[in-house]
Amino acid sequence: MGEGKPSSERTSSQDSVPGESFPCSTILFIPLRVDSCNPAFDWAADGKEQILRRCPKCLCDSIIGHGRRRKQAHDENHDWIEIHRGTCSLCHLTFTFLPVFSLPYTHYSLMARSQALRQYFLEHRSLENAAPSLKNPDRTPDPSTLRRWFRSLDSSQPAFSFLRPMLRAIADWLARGEQIQCGLLCLSWPTLFPFLQIFWPLRL
Repeated sequence: MGEGKPSSERTSSQDSVPGESFPCSTILFIPLRVDSCNPAFDWAADGKEQILRRCPKCLCDSIIGHGRRRKQAHDENHDWIEIHRGTCSLCHLTFTFLPVFSLPYTHYSLMARSQALRQYFLEHRSLENAAPSLKNPDRTPDPSTLRRWFRSLDSSQPAFSFLRPMLRAIADWLARGEQIQCGLLCLSWPTLFPFLQIFWPLRL
């Protein structure tokens, strides 16, 4: 099952400057909490409870709640998650607040992508058997979806010639108990995919 592509409306507060032209709808990511490395931490439930107040357009603490909606974020512990909407009371820009492990316009969480990475590249499963375990087994992604996930990290030729040795190195680091952290995101098997997105620019 395929996933939708990000639209041109997507923006983020980190890239914004005062006076910049904004679309009518903007996506903001909820930052991780201090205890996000705890295995019991539920990223979806945490994101559901938070709203950012600072508007990236007018730079005032003027965002107020504007309802909730549901989004697909399939993995072993989630299927549909609840997310907040917001609006700026001054400039009337509207916002969707997403937890960091659920990208815009996608149907699967980054945890599911991380599991597929490990199963295909390190456990040497076929694409057909490398699909992640899901709370809703009827939503299992097809092999072409997995390949698209992997190609988003490494488009090199021969295929995945950078990604394969990098994953072997990560497996060695984790086996030795090494700790690598970016802000509040700690490298682990469940966070493998977002870590590679941040630290390993494999798109060639």
